[in-house]
Amino acid sequence: MNKIFQFMKRNYKILVLVTVLALALWSFIPKEKQSDPEKDKMLIELLTFVIEKGHYNPAKIDDTFSKGVYKDYLNALDPSKRFFLQSDIDEFAKYETQIDDEIINKDLTFFDLTYSRLMKRMDETKEYYKWALEKPFDYKKMESINTDYEKLPFAKSVNDLKERWRLQVKLSTLSSLVEKQKLEEDLIKDKNKTTEEKLKEFRENQGENLTPEAEKKFLSDLEKKKNQAPKTFEQLEKETRESTLNSLNDNFSFIKDLDREDWFSIYVNAIASRFDPHTSYFGPSEKEKFDVSMSGKLEGIGARLQKKNDFTEITELISGGPAWRGKQLESGDIVLKVAQADGEPVDVVGMRLDDVVKKIKGPKGTQVRLTVKKTDGTIKVISIIRDEVEIEETYVKSSVVEKDGFKYGIIYLPKFYIDFEDQNSRDAGKDVAIEVERLKEEGVQGIVMDVRDNGGGSLKTVVDIAGLFIDQGPIVQIKSAAGKKEVLYDRDAKVQWDGPLVVMINEFSASASEILAAAIQDYKRGVIIGSKQSYGKGTVQNVIDLNQFVRGSTYGDLGALKTTTQKFYRINGGSTQLEGVKSDVAIPDRYAYLKMGEKDIDNAMPWDKIDAADYKVWDKQNNFDLAISKSKERMSNNAQLNLIDDNAKWLDERNKENIYSLNIDKFKAEQKALDEKNKKYKPIVDYKNAFQFNSLPYEVAQMKADPVLKEKRERWHESLSKDIYIEEAIHILNDLQSENNKGLTTKVKKEKMVKS
Repeated sequence: MNKIFQFMKRNYKILVLVTVLALALWSFIPKEKQSDPEKDKMLIELLTFVIEKGHYNPAKIDDTFSKGVYKDYLNALDPSKRFFLQSDIDEFAKYETQIDDEIINKDLTFFDLTYSRLMKRMDETKEYYKWALEKPFDYKKMESINTDYEKLPFAKSVNDLKERWRLQVKLSTLSSLVEKQKLEEDLIKDKNKTTEEKLKEFRENQGENLTPEAEKKFLSDLEKKKNQAPKTFEQLEKETRESTLNSLNDNFSFIKDLDREDWFSIYVNAIASRFDPHTSYFGPSEKEKFDVSMSGKLEGIGARLQKKNDFTEITELISGGPAWRGKQLESGDIVLKVAQADGEPVDVVGMRLDDVVKKIKGPKGTQVRLTVKKTDGTIKVISIIRDEVEIEETYVKSSVVEKDGFKYGIIYLPKFYIDFEDQNSRDAGKDVAIEVERLKEEGVQGIVMDVRDNGGGSLKTVVDIAGLFIDQGPIVQIKSAAGKKEVLYDRDAKVQWDGPLVVMINEFSASASEILAAAIQDYKRGVIIGSKQSYGKGTVQNVIDLNQFVRGSTYGDLGALKTTTQKFYRINGGSTQLEGVKSDVAIPDRYAYLKMGEKDIDNAMPWDKIDAADYKVWDKQNNFDLAISKSKERMSNNAQLNLIDDNAKWLDERNKENIYSLNIDKFKAEQKALDEKNKKYKPIVDYKNAFQFNSLPYEVAQMKADPVLKEKRERWHESLSKDIYIEEAIHILNDLQSENNKGLTTKVKKEKMVKS
């Protein structure tokens, strides 16, 4: 199986324990009525066999490996140390160096012990938070809580654990209480204002987003609040305890849905991820989700669901999908029953969300009937014919903007998507080529390729996309475990876009994004701007179907393994592993000082270098170095960017603060000090550049018939208008313009002035 792709796990506030096992909690084997230990043993044997035979550099399964699995697994089970007692950990400790032996001997003793103990502790824990929320907290008491869970020891006794829960729950309710008090204070202040004054403030705050409907709702809400008496401290305090109780009950309801197989998957992934951070196990349902993520499409009704207590609620209809086209299903509807075509309806109340989703999804052209409770309380049966659903957020989109008489294109690519099973399906390479042509038809004189937050995807598509901007030549080098080197080329001599180019990256641009940025940088084809460096993932993974190794199995679908099989290298020979791609123009950002890259993961693969490929630097951009120099000069004098850098340093400092007072007066004082400090950084949020971003003509026509798409594009354009990084990218495109272009634009301007 040779389906090469890149895939990154990301989190905006990454702790090591979460980074290492980010996928573990969600990689579940499908639920069965009874667990089968023999299947579990076979799965571990199969996984370790496939990894050891196919991994680029498999770790030795020894005591050191065992210690890593032990640490990661317990961190995944109890990251905030609110379930296990120290006595449990003492009992587990003897297995710290025995997991390697258990893997070899297909022994599940350690897993069985931890699983049964966790279930017992979770049952006990439900009583702790309920006990803590039974009566009002004493918010005048001088006490505090330390939220540095990584350094926190496990509780020594049940009483210690109950106290830990009490403090955590108190922090949650205190935070809500203070916020509710602020709202009440605002309500009292509002009562002294006239309706006209309030409406004026509302209009000013809404700005361009103001609609007649929003104004009408605002006035309606004002009328409701007119005779509303301020709530007392006692009422607010009680409300916070009730809402916290409901929230915790919801969390434990989710946990209740997980069975032994789900928890076993966490153990399996603790083993897999010790080979490297990007090796992981996909249970059957998770493999399906991954395929959807890679292709951006699925077969079903096109609705997003969420669990609310025992009920499944429709949260969003995917634009263009069958549910959206049918106009009967709505956000807020509660799904009570699901029936297949003419089959008997199945009650899904209390059913786990994954199982409800499986019943609603199905092959294109088949029928599903949903019995739903509408928001007005009525019960309705809605029949929907399933179809292929494209998840629009996955796909590339573009916009146009003007500066100094020049028109520029912005192409945003959220991931390098592809459908491995259907070569005729859309993929990122084809779609970016189409967007480039559309932008050319609009007469753009420069393009920004935005791959910020793009975690990677198909290697084939990144080669295709890089090839749009260069003559034929190498794009990336790949080395296998055996040392064999392969160079992937763009063999098409056509250059689809030979004008000014800027590629935008940040610390969450990974894998395929880094290949694109590195190739453009090595060819000196465009200017790379963004964070100091990209994520730093320089490895290639294969997804291997585990079922192919077990013929005639009675265990059902065994899922798949994603394992690292190769490393990729820039055409200059350097690896992007750990080091990422360093921007030509590094722009300060809010996360600059936080640890969140590949280099911050303890078992990441090392950086190395191979020989450079044979390539020729692009020589058609005469003012390349000048544009970079001008950009750096602009940034050094930019007060907004200096403020962002100052904010990043402050966020890093705040990230190290873990002690919170649980005395209401001290807590309020601390929050007030933070609010005052935050006022300094308010201009970052309020910033607005001078540009107007617009959709291309084809999309404008689509938006007339699709209000959901229209709303999404308006939100995107609004975010671009507040984006200082996009602004700088446009300035760089302007600086990259040739003198001939600039002279031509000046001439056109003068002609327009004469005609007017």
